[in-house]
Amino acid sequence: MHKSGSKRRVTQSDVAQLAGVSQAMVSYVINNSPLSIPEETRQRIKSAMTSLGYKPNITAQKLRTAKTTTIAGIIPDITNPFYSIFERGIQDIVDKENYDFIIYNTNGEAEKEQKVLNSLLQGRVDGVVGVFFHLTAKDLLPLLERAVAVVRLEAMSKKAGDLPLDNIYIDNIKASKTAVNHLIQKGHSKIGFLASKKGPSGFRIQGYKLALLNNNIQPTEELISSGSNNEDGGYSAMQRLLKLPSPPTAIFATNDLMAMGAIVAIREAGLKVPEEIAVVGFDDIPSAKLLTPALSSVTQQQRQMGQRAAQILFERLNGEVPNQGRSIEMPYKLIIRESS
Repeated sequence: MHKSGSKRRVTQSDVAQLAGVSQAMVSYVINNSPLSIPEETRQRIKSAMTSLGYKPNITAQKLRTAKTTTIAGIIPDITNPFYSIFERGIQDIVDKENYDFIIYNTNGEAEKEQKVLNSLLQGRVDGVVGVFFHLTAKDLLPLLERAVAVVRLEAMSKKAGDLPLDNIYIDNIKASKTAVNHLIQKGHSKIGFLASKKGPSGFRIQGYKLALLNNNIQPTEELISSGSNNEDGGYSAMQRLLKLPSPPTAIFATNDLMAMGAIVAIREAGLKVPEEIAVVGFDDIPSAKLLTPALSSVTQQQRQMGQRAAQILFERLNGEVPNQGRSIEMPYKLIIRESS
């Protein structure tokens, strides 16, 4: 029996407990989230709300559904030309839609990704195009629950299931196999790989190893050298390979910046590219073709990729697609130049 005085307000937690679901699920139903929720679960939650006399906070709902006409781009490294060109592609579409565009740089660090997420949850944006090294689909649920559209640039295809979470990607394994097969066709069997510690490098290593195995060449871990995701990382990783008793005759780098650093190390060692060591990069950033010799590289057509990511985002915002998430593959192409 309640004591006299004001009665405690029924909360979403109370509804969740009675309905036997999570509090997040209750929130999705109350806010008409685009998440796909079984009708039986939806009805059970509504029955619990009626039974308890739960009244939603209308003011909070309005705050969550207010449009900001702002899109956020989240990238790990704004100094990497790949990401800056990708963001330019996003802005091409955002400008056409008369939205504002803000960019967050995370350095690929978990703490900074979470900090950006916390900022976005304050209701500052309608949509997000992001490159996340640490945040998972589960971490992004609070954004989706607020009907914020989210598109991820992924290293490979990812299924979002019933979540309205869209992904865009190239097949990094297949693209890497294409690059390594090119070097093998040029007569190389001792091929080194320059790996970075973040991003899609793991999938590119898989492609590198598969290409070798498919050509009856046994991969060896000593030919895989890791470094930071930039010129300095490529330089130091290449130096380690050059110190091997039998250095590689060709290099496949996980990105163009590392490939450029490798070329500096090769030249300092008194060796010539491609006569003594061939080099292939990944991303085909603008400066790749300006090098001497010009760098062979896998292009992802990053500006077009950014445009497509933004188009996918606005399709979601405009309700032009089903609730289920999509995973959209984009093309790649090996650009062969003088370095290989």
